[in-house]
Amino acid sequence: MSRFTDALIVSPLADGKTWVLLRPFGYEVGSEGSGDSVECSIGFMTDFASVPRPFWAILPTWGKYGNAAVIHDWLYWSRERPRPVADHVMFEAMGVLAVPSWQRYPIYWAVRIFGGMAWARNAWDKEAGFDRVIPTETIKANQQSGRPRFFSRLIRHYMRKPKENKAGEKEKK
Repeated sequence: MSRFTDALIVSPLADGKTWVLLRPFGYEVGSEGSGDSVECSIGFMTDFASVPRPFWAILPTWGKYGNAAVIHDWLYWSRERPRPVADHVMFEAMGVLAVPSWQRYPIYWAVRIFGGMAWARNAWDKEAGFDRVIPTETIKANQQSGRPRFFSRLIRHYMRKPKENKAGEKEKK
């Protein structure tokens, strides 16, 4: 049976929605003692489950599946495994946590269907130089996540003026 290797110890950041790992946190994939594990770094920032607001009444951002959501966030950020495998690891971890199937299956299918946006956003954030792992010596009580806002960045990206090339013609997007 799979298992979590450590207790999850986190602290909220000042933005009110991002949490940071204060201790090592991991998960053994597959059977216990398999040697296949996921290890999240101290200082990793997570928002737990990214559940759209209209569904919070039945699936809050933090629930029995919280530990599995942190592992899933880490796998999406680190890209240690392909996206479908990361989604399956979350599903398996929710089983270890005894998350009821009426929650486990919708969460799994939501990340399978819509998780590509988060996967792409993480790649975009890395490309822009953002790191979701805060150096532990810099974690402060009033710290903000510093993660660029996705939709405002997207709008700025597509609303910017086209650059002119050497011939004086505007480049197409």
